[in-house]
Amino acid sequence: MHKRVSLKDIAKEVGVSVALVSYVINGQEKEKRVGAEVVKKIWKVAKELNYQPNQIALSLRMKSTKTIGLIVTDIANPFFGHLARIIENESANHGYTLIFGSSEEDKNKSETLINTLLNRQVDGFIIVPAEDSVQQIQNLISRKIPLVLVDRYFPEVITSHIVLDNYQATFDATSHLINEGYKYITMVAYKSSLIHMKERIRGYKEALESQNLAQNIKVIEISYNNCREDIENSFKDFTVKNKNTNAFLFATNALSISGLYTIQKKCLKIPEDIAFIGFDGGESFDLFDPPLSFVQQPLDDMAKESFNVLMSLINGSNKITQVMLSPTLMIRKSIGR
Repeated sequence: MHKRVSLKDIAKEVGVSVALVSYVINGQEKEKRVGAEVVKKIWKVAKELNYQPNQIALSLRMKSTKTIGLIVTDIANPFFGHLARIIENESANHGYTLIFGSSEEDKNKSETLINTLLNRQVDGFIIVPAEDSVQQIQNLISRKIPLVLVDRYFPEVITSHIVLDNYQATFDATSHLINEGYKYITMVAYKSSLIHMKERIRGYKEALESQNLAQNIKVIEISYNNCREDIENSFKDFTVKNKNTNAFLFATNALSISGLYTIQKKCLKIPEDIAFIGFDGGESFDLFDPPLSFVQQPLDDMAKESFNVLMSLINGSNKITQVMLSPTLMIRKSIGR
């Protein structure tokens, strides 16, 4: 086992004091007026000796662990996987390490993750909050932990958040279907009290109401834990009771994918039998024939903005930043017009 290289080893090699090496390694060379040539030589020797700083000791001195906690609902979901990847890249570019986990929309798992990350002494959090986790968020705020909510938020909690204009997203999608001649549009959404889902349902309903089609409103509410099964059961009713439905609007990426499985299983053809607009389309949407229409979220902007706001808070800002990003409706041939 190789002996860990110490500051003393570097000092001996360079021919300076241990204190001088410490100033340079800890970024205090300007404050301590260490000459540029000495600084350059110390770092050269440190690299040659493969010096690895003691991160625990460094964290105690700097009062920072240079780590960020990210909690999403499901890292296997391409939307959240992509979100995590961008934040991870931003973190690395700024010298931070990202630790992330999935709450699976379970408030107990969310609480466990938050406590675990607090024990790791992360410098701040980016959280996609689970349903009924409002108290967990309030506890972090009361402890003055830097925090940004992303994708969804709690209206009653004053904190920074970066979200989509969910109302406009589904209002635009529904309006487009209506303008293309579809009057019987069924929305498939999660049964949830979270604001982003409520706003997506509201946008859908108000689009129909604005065209005097309130009588055609139909929302199928799906359980998060039984997504595919619930959709299949709903489609059993669809084939018997809802023959007037001629278009589906799915409220999330996961619902879109589960819906597509069921549509294929029922041997329904898009767009001949049913028009389709999903949410958060990815590469898989392009593999279908015809390519599928979807609401696109500005995912890169959402991820980068949440990271930047968190950095500002970690660096001492008290500013509450609340951003609502605009959606883009990507129209493909799945509406057949």
